Amino acid sequence: MNVPFFDLKRQYAAIRAEAEPAVLSVMESCGYIGGAAVEAFERRFAEYLQVRHAVSCGNGTEALVLALRACGVRPGDEVITTPFSFFATAEAIASVGAKPVFADISLSDFNLDPAGVAEKITPKTRAILPVHLFGAPCDMDALGEIAHRHGLRIIEDAAQAAGCEYRGKKVGATADVSCFSFYPTKNLGGMGDGGMVTTGDAEIALILRSLREHGAGKRGAEARALLDGGTAEAVVLRETAGGVDPYKYCNSLIGYNSRLDAMQAAVLSVKLGHLDAYNADRAKIAAYYSQNLCDAVEKPASRPEGRHCWHQYVIRTAQKEALCSFLNAHGVGVGTFYPIPLHLQKAFDGLGYSKGQLPNAEQAAAETVCLPIFPELTEEEQAYVVRQVNAFWES
Repeated sequence: MNVPFFDLKRQYAAIRAEAEPAVLSVMESCGYIGGAAVEAFERRFAEYLQVRHAVSCGNGTEALVLALRACGVRPGDEVITTPFSFFATAEAIASVGAKPVFADISLSDFNLDPAGVAEKITPKTRAILPVHLFGAPCDMDALGEIAHRHGLRIIEDAAQAAGCEYRGKKVGATADVSCFSFYPTKNLGGMGDGGMVTTGDAEIALILRSLREHGAGKRGAEARALLDGGTAEAVVLRETAGGVDPYKYCNSLIGYNSRLDAMQAAVLSVKLGHLDAYNADRAKIAAYYSQNLCDAVEKPASRPEGRHCWHQYVIRTAQKEALCSFLNAHGVGVGTFYPIPLHLQKAFDGLGYSKGQLPNAEQAAAETVCLPIFPELTEEEQAYVVRQVNAFWES
């Protein structure tokens, strides 16, 4: 038997009858950028998370960049984050001219260790950027207390955490700003790229909407005033002349072209209606694995005050390469996220980190293996995965 690590074709087949008319509707409207489909998805996503503002953008990396800038992170500032994540987490910090400062993780859930975060704070620290890695919620109580004590923003990377919860709240409503990716393989994935930033702060939302569209127009002028320490209300309105918008080609900020396509919004609106069911199916698969994998397997833990959305099911072993080779030879697809921790990536040589400084992250990188987990994985396939993993240890 061959068990794929992930199979989008199965999900498409299940939602085809809903998704294709939604996309066709956008095509017929000829409103491909912005418009009703995007606005409807932003509204539905905000309602789903129970947060005031949801601002869509081009992808998850740009969501992080927009969020950092909207929170006033500037060149020379420091942002504390995890070394065990996808490259974009730290790349976004560097992209706005700030310095990524890496704190070690906890091996129990692979997320930032709050004690390590507290040790890294300096007068230059502007924000903490935790990642709810693999769909497991971070310890937001402890991180929130540290941020409050030092007057810092929390900008959370929730790219893998759509539908995840912490103390009864959906992730996305648990920080100053939250960033999502809708890359096709995510729990809520589009048929192309897409991202979203959520916040309860109206001023941050205004800045986000300005930055994603070149810092242009009246909104750009208001955003500039806010970032300069003023108020949006202080912006002097220009007079309309001959029915022409006086702000149309007036740019107050260096922004980006980071807009969610309307067709992606239509697809994501369809999939959002299935997200809780998708995550429930993932949770059932995770429970089956945890109950049936042998005791030799180092299984993932769940935080009691949170609800894991099981973007990945991650086991640990010192025999990582041997296990992956064995499973591949027996037709089981596996993932190895992330084999090189961020502090040891060549792109960050200039930060001066060396091997051994963040031992938990380095151990996780050397030992983690992700097993197939997606909603359409059959019971027969799940049983086969378990048999093969157990067979590796028996052999």
